[in-house]
Amino acid sequence: MAPRRALFIIDIQKELAVDSKTRVPHADRVIASAEGILEAARSVIDSHRENNQLSPWAIYFIQHEDSPEKGTLVRGSEPWELAFTPRVDVEEEIVIAKKTGNTFESNPTLAARLRNADVSEVVALGLQSDKCVEATCQGALAAGFRVTLLAGAHSTYDSDGKTAIEIEREVERRLSTRGARVLRWEEAVSQWVQKRG
Repeated sequence: MAPRRALFIIDIQKELAVDSKTRVPHADRVIASAEGILEAARSVIDSHRENNQLSPWAIYFIQHEDSPEKGTLVRGSEPWELAFTPRVDVEEEIVIAKKTGNTFESNPTLAARLRNADVSEVVALGLQSDKCVEATCQGALAAGFRVTLLAGAHSTYDSDGKTAIEIEREVERRLSTRGARVLRWEEAVSQWVQKRG
C-alpha cells in the first residue's frame, strides 16, 4: 500500500478562531486557509472514494479539551466546538480529543494507529503556533513521522512583546531545524490538486 498522509487540523475551535472577543488576531487568515486546505484534501478523498480506492489522505480534527478549573475549552461548551464540522459518513475524517499540547502525548496509541493506517507523514495547520501546533509537530517527529507545517495556515496570540507573525516565523524556524518541512499552504494545495493526492 502506498504511504498515506494525515492532515492535522489542530484546535481550530470557536474560542480561538471564531469568537470576536477571544480569537487570535489572524483568525480570519487561518480560517480562510483552512477552508482551502480542507476543500483540497476532501476533493482528493472524494475522488478516491468514488472509485472505491483507498484515499492517500486522512483528515484528523484535533480538539483540545480543558477541565473546568483549568480553562474554557470544556467538552460540550460553545468555546470548545470545532469551527469546521467533520463529515460523519466519511471514515477518513476523524476527531481526536486531547488534553495536552502534544496530541501524541494525549493519545499514546495514536502513532501506532497512524502507522497501521499506512500514514507516514503528518501535515499540520491550526492554532496556536507556539503551543499545540509546535508541540504536536514535535510529537509527530519524535514518533518517526515526516512532518510538514503549512505556513500561512497557523497562528497564535501576540505575546512577550512579539507579534503573532513573528512567533509564527520563530516556530517555523525551530521546527525546520528539527527536521520538519515548512511549505506555504497555497503551494501545498496546488501540488495535491495536480497530483490528485
